[in-house]
Amino acid sequence: MKQLLALIALSAAATLSLAQTAAPAPAEKPATAQQNRMVTCNKEAGDMKGDERKAFMKSCLAGEKAERRTAQQQKMADCNKEAGDKALKGAERKKFMSECLKK
Repeated sequence: MKQLLALIALSAAATLSLAQTAAPAPAEKPATAQQNRMVTCNKEAGDMKGDERKAFMKSCLAGEKAERRTAQQQKMADCNKEAGDKALKGAERKKFMSECLKK
């Protein structure tokens, strides 16, 4: 009888031990689309620094497929967009672009 109780106790301990080790670890939350985009944009930014990197990351995280631009190219694109938003044309646009690019 003592052997039977010892065997039952041993079986119970082994079962509990296996149940604890066999339980799956809590799964990590899958990365969100924004987190995936951040990883991708960081890789694409490479060795960019300063304003160039900031402008690239802003457009990349917004989902724009911007190629690598220099700071001056980015400034030109930003001024161009702003002039378009204001619907400037002709001499007025030329003057605005000149002032915008000097900033």
